[in-house]
Amino acid sequence: MARKMTFGLVVGNRGFFPGHLVKTGREDMLRVLEAAGYGVIALTPEQTKYGAVEARSEARACGELFAKHRGEIDGVIVTLPNFGDERAVAESLRAAGLDVPVLIQATPDSAGKMTIADRRDSFCGKMSVCNNLKQFGIKYSLTTLHTEAPDSPEFAQDLAWFAAVCRVANGLRKCRVGALGARPTAFNTVRYSEKLLENSGIDVDTLDLSELFGRIGKLSDTDGDVQAKLAAIQNYVPTSGVDAAALVKMAKLGVVVDRWMKDNQLTITAVQCWTSMEEYFGVVPCSVMSMLSNQLMPSACEVDVPGAVAMYALALASETPSALLDWNNNYGSDPDKAVCFHCSNLPKHFFQSARMDYQEIIAGTVGKLNTFGTVVGRVKPSPMTFFRISTDDFSGRIRGYAGEGEFTDDPLDTFGGAGVVRIPNMQKLLRYICENGFEHHVAANLSQVAGAVREATANYLGWSIHLHQ
Repeated sequence: MARKMTFGLVVGNRGFFPGHLVKTGREDMLRVLEAAGYGVIALTPEQTKYGAVEARSEARACGELFAKHRGEIDGVIVTLPNFGDERAVAESLRAAGLDVPVLIQATPDSAGKMTIADRRDSFCGKMSVCNNLKQFGIKYSLTTLHTEAPDSPEFAQDLAWFAAVCRVANGLRKCRVGALGARPTAFNTVRYSEKLLENSGIDVDTLDLSELFGRIGKLSDTDGDVQAKLAAIQNYVPTSGVDAAALVKMAKLGVVVDRWMKDNQLTITAVQCWTSMEEYFGVVPCSVMSMLSNQLMPSACEVDVPGAVAMYALALASETPSALLDWNNNYGSDPDKAVCFHCSNLPKHFFQSARMDYQEIIAGTVGKLNTFGTVVGRVKPSPMTFFRISTDDFSGRIRGYAGEGEFTDDPLDTFGGAGVVRIPNMQKLLRYICENGFEHHVAANLSQVAGAVREATANYLGWSIHLHQ
């Protein structure tokens, strides 16, 4: 079960403006956050005037409160029921030193209440707060509208968006990737820089396939964990017609991978498949990888570590499984459609229905009996978000692109895991991918979270992310 998200709440106040607006504004925001299922850490009216910040001592108290709860706070919301003291807000955040996303919300004035007794001026105060945060070097996010009431539908949408931003930014900073095997020689496209990823808090642990096969060799067919994993595989997708010995091999592979991830506290994986796994072990790892991805622990093909990270970003944002796909084929003459495909390790969450089969491409080289384990089916119609990152050694940065489209129900007769995707202005996107030398792999998720992913990675991690419009 996912941990309940918790926000720190900073309530801005400026004494020239009506205090009753601060009192009710704080209460309104607390009510909205708690009703949405979030935990809140905030000053109380017993600690500071109205539980807000204005004086330097109040800012210090807020910073100390947040610092005490450093491990709990996923993000900070700054609410401005009136103009707010911009310096106190900035000093509160600097004193806390949390390094989490910050959302700035300002409550709108009512046109019929513009006298000194009820005037907020938070429209103006928000600009001053943002100006000070820039001076202090504190990164922050903005609501869709310049002013939004806490109980408005616009703020409800922005709150969900901000929660996704927090999950992505915080999750990626603590991500540990397991790179299982060497990059296949034929896939220069999946080269990457561990150092650039490490600079964003993303650590990579490696394991050679020889060690994997050695650990598998020490497991008996009757081992309790192997039998449990075998049952899990058979309950995951239909396995009719699949060689029984191949299923046991998959179970042993799954047990070793599970233990490796647990022992090394790994979050996600990227696996060598083509074609060592088939030649020297006798199955494809697709089903094991599909099961991991379906549990929100993305697993990418061909040791595509940046691809796995992109999958994880999407999974963090949407809290649903991600897949790694190829931009694979045109779809007839429609310039805004394409076929996305893999052979496949897609999570079953992506499919209308799925079954286990063999890998038809590799089977021509190593034989059908050595390639059981793919999870095949048709991707179900759904909204989708795509995301790709790449480590650019020449510029010393991580760059990428994100956007949204949909999987359609257009007819498609092919093997593996595949779907027809429609993306507005797709030819412009394809030109951008080619002109900038991006990989043919792309992470996909059955949701629309491109804005949150871009905000988290570009604003808070400092990556250069293009948003396809």
